[in-house]
Amino acid sequence: MTHKIAPSILSADFANLQRDIEMINQSEADWFHVDIMDGVFVPNISFGFPVMASLQKHAKKPLDVHLMIVEPDRYITRFADYGTHLLSVHIEACPHLHRSIQAIKQAGMKAGVAINPHTSIQQLEDVLGDIDLVCLMSVNPGFGGQSFIQNTYRKIEKLNNMKRQHNLNFEIEIDGGVTLQNYKQLIAVGATVLVAGNTVFNSENPSVTISSIKQ
Repeated sequence: MTHKIAPSILSADFANLQRDIEMINQSEADWFHVDIMDGVFVPNISFGFPVMASLQKHAKKPLDVHLMIVEPDRYITRFADYGTHLLSVHIEACPHLHRSIQAIKQAGMKAGVAINPHTSIQQLEDVLGDIDLVCLMSVNPGFGGQSFIQNTYRKIEKLNNMKRQHNLNFEIEIDGGVTLQNYKQLIAVGATVLVAGNTVFNSENPSVTISSIKQ
């Protein structure tokens, strides 16, 4: 299976957002990765529905929305209204995770579950058959440009083994610290979606960087 690339719009130039959206549209990227932060679940605030409206208007590729917020169930249908293709909620923020997954699917979206670096993938075992994606945080969530946490490789391997054992086909997405130096190893151990923010948007030629990670 060919891996997917999801550039993180959080690292885009918001003074030239439409330009960067068009760059992703024309690149070899597969999805737009959209990080929504509330300053409560994570120590940062990103953006909300006005930026979602711009993405809905201009993006020509699926919107992969990652909610790093408390009480995500309150906003599930609104993100569906703004054209979200796949919505991921954090296991740490959902006391009734199965109910949240059901609500996402009932709203017409694919469902993902994100887990923080300290969270064991064993906690996902009872929902893996119900979801379309697991987002493994490979940095502590909240800020771009952090160093990759090496234990992530082991978590990918464990999750990939669980996937094979139960004959499932969910995506394994890696979010944080993906670079031109580590992306091949991430794919080799089982990652199928790579989120790249600073690596793409801080490069001299973002489109070429996307193509390099896609190869």
